[in-house]
Amino acid sequence: MSSKKVTGTKQRPRLSVSISLGHIYAQMIDDSEARTLAFASTLDKEFGKKKLRSNLAAAKAVGSLIGKRAKKAGIETVVFDRGSKRYHGKVKELADAARAEGLKF
Repeated sequence: MSSKKVTGTKQRPRLSVSISLGHIYAQMIDDSEARTLAFASTLDKEFGKKKLRSNLAAAKAVGSLIGKRAKKAGIETVVFDRGSKRYHGKVKELADAARAEGLKF
């Protein structure tokens, strides 16, 4: 099994997903300039005192938020970087919510 590196550009940034035992993080990265263009996590102030943890509902909320922030930043298409995580469960839920907000990948 070979692993290939996923890189993002200014026109098509990398949507990186990271999931820990307690929280879910998603960020859009322009690797050519080493800049984060948008970021969302379960720790965001947007969620207030809901105390989102690392579950399917939280993944959907973070995916929706990163989709909205991408749209606000003028980003329409991304390269999806799920790291070493399999595409199911929380990763799939986050991706589906981001697609529902209009992101293409």
